[in-house]
Amino acid sequence: MSNSGKVWDIREAYKSRRNNSWDDKGNLGLSGGGNSAPSLLNVIDKINITVSSNASDFGDLTVARDNMIKGGGQRVSGMFAGGTTPSNSSVIEKVIFVSGGGGTDYGDLTTAGYSGGKAANNHREVYRYTEGGRTTNISYYDYLGAASGGKTADFGDSTVTTEGQIQPLCDGVRGISGGGSTNPTTQINTLESFTLMSLGNAVDFGDLNNTLRNGAGVSSKTRGIVGGGFFFNSPSPGTSNTTYNVLDYVTIASAGNATDFGDLSQSRQCTAVDNTTRGVFLGGFIYPSAPSNTAVNTIDFVEIATTGNATDFGDLSQNTRQNGSVSNGHGGLEVGLQRPSVTYMPGSGRGLFAGYHSPSHSNAIDLIHIPTLGNASDFGNLTTARGRAGAGSSLTRLVVGGGETPGSSQTNVIDSTEMQSQGNSADFGDLTQTRYQIGGLSNQTRGVFAGGYNSSPGTFYNIIEYVTIASVGDATDFGDLSATKGSVGTTSSSTRGLIGGGRSPSSTNVIEYITIGSTGDVTDFGDLTQVMSTNAGASSSTRALFAGGLNPADSAGINVTDYVTIASTGNAADFGDLTVARYIVGGGASNNLRAVFAGGKAPADNSVIDYFTIASTGDAADFGDLITASSGRAEGQCSDSHGGLQA
Repeated sequence: MSNSGKVWDIREAYKSRRNNSWDDKGNLGLSGGGNSAPSLLNVIDKINITVSSNASDFGDLTVARDNMIKGGGQRVSGMFAGGTTPSNSSVIEKVIFVSGGGGTDYGDLTTAGYSGGKAANNHREVYRYTEGGRTTNISYYDYLGAASGGKTADFGDSTVTTEGQIQPLCDGVRGISGGGSTNPTTQINTLESFTLMSLGNAVDFGDLNNTLRNGAGVSSKTRGIVGGGFFFNSPSPGTSNTTYNVLDYVTIASAGNATDFGDLSQSRQCTAVDNTTRGVFLGGFIYPSAPSNTAVNTIDFVEIATTGNATDFGDLSQNTRQNGSVSNGHGGLEVGLQRPSVTYMPGSGRGLFAGYHSPSHSNAIDLIHIPTLGNASDFGNLTTARGRAGAGSSLTRLVVGGGETPGSSQTNVIDSTEMQSQGNSADFGDLTQTRYQIGGLSNQTRGVFAGGYNSSPGTFYNIIEYVTIASVGDATDFGDLSATKGSVGTTSSSTRGLIGGGRSPSSTNVIEYITIGSTGDVTDFGDLTQVMSTNAGASSSTRALFAGGLNPADSAGINVTDYVTIASTGNAADFGDLTVARYIVGGGASNNLRAVFAGGKAPADNSVIDYFTIASTGDAADFGDLITASSGRAEGQCSDSHGGLQA
């Protein structure tokens, strides 16, 4: 039966994706700014990458500039960044692909700069550009971490100090940069690669066929092509300076030297856009040309999966050189439906257990898949070794705040970890107070950190503070607990956060709650079935569980698990028992069906991971094991599908 004019059957859509027959490419490419010597331009031209024709008007940049950082973009929006005005610029402008109308201010680069480009996937753009001179620095910008704009942050370093790097190639996992000038008259052909979601230095990939700077780049999910570029040998116009028509290609997943693809229609330094199938090269300049380099309006294209010379596509609205570019369907993007069991899908049940303080302080993050029983695997690392921190998460990001560090010190650092990355954390901001024994809870918007203790000067706190998970920055005061205390259990629904138990230094059975979307002090909820501290919490959208911990009568830990209905108030009831009595239990990772608790002391450190079926009552069952027997994992909501993220 034809699906023409009908809503897709989701099963058929998934089958099409798995068979690579689901056409969900974005096809809009934009060329912005540049110059038509001697004038700087603010014009943004648009093309439909699949249809050869002349460019049409999209809107204008707020600032006329050239030499912008090329490439990147998301499905909905893209960013034109940096450039020269004629001084070096730090401006980032966002354009909305579907609406047109030009750019709007979206923040700033950490350091003003120009040239080079961006490798992007659905979550992050990684920048390799010239910061007012030759540099090794690579920076990045998290889309999901800066929904309202913001600055780039340090990613790592290039293998060589250069300026004028090529527009990066990208398949969504790996980015490839290279080329550039190591001094005013020396170009290189080196290529280097980096993994977008793991901060760190670039590594050697291979070589281009020519030494050049400012080459354009296009990519599919498997292949990247570098087109054109410039060999600069003298600051004076003349034949010693050369532009190229060469097209080279590499297989992105496999390091190695480039292979000849074909030629552009003319030798030039240009920019490019793509939609994973077709690469389109836009404008640029020809050198040598008297009296100086001459801008052109040429647009030509190649089919990325083949080899051969470029074909005429059409013309830009005017002769343009050193223009910027973005597109909404390039090789770095995973668009439309994700392939189940192949590509991670936010909200699919990823649980993270971050850091620990025993047997020694660690920055390790363990990963589980909540719907599937099994042992934990390595995810990545926090920025520093620490335990007994607070944690919360949105659908896409984990935030971990505070904690005990080596030497019995404490920290106020908040880390952020992208749920889909399987990579290391990045600095997010700071808590208002240095401490550990913190509880964390969250919904899709806010992460909340409650209580805590600082061993020097030996103070418990009643602090509640919060961050907006999508926007990096320091925590803000939310309100106060009913008493100073640490080692609380915490969890939430999408609207209400619960804090249960804790010690100050005496343990308590008090449960109190906050409304996450507002600010203010806690309200009494009821009591746990017994006094407990160093317990952990987990929840569905309707029911909260508090598991394990210490009480005054049992210094070796308890196996008690209590539950409450989050939307009501009242005392907790017995739910069942953990498989092993223990305390300093790792924060609960949950989805709407299962609550999972990891590690703890029993009284020695253990690797046990237990789970409960939240809708019923009864004892825990074995889930698997942590990588390392440990205690003091971050306490809070540490999954992409916990009760605070459910409707």
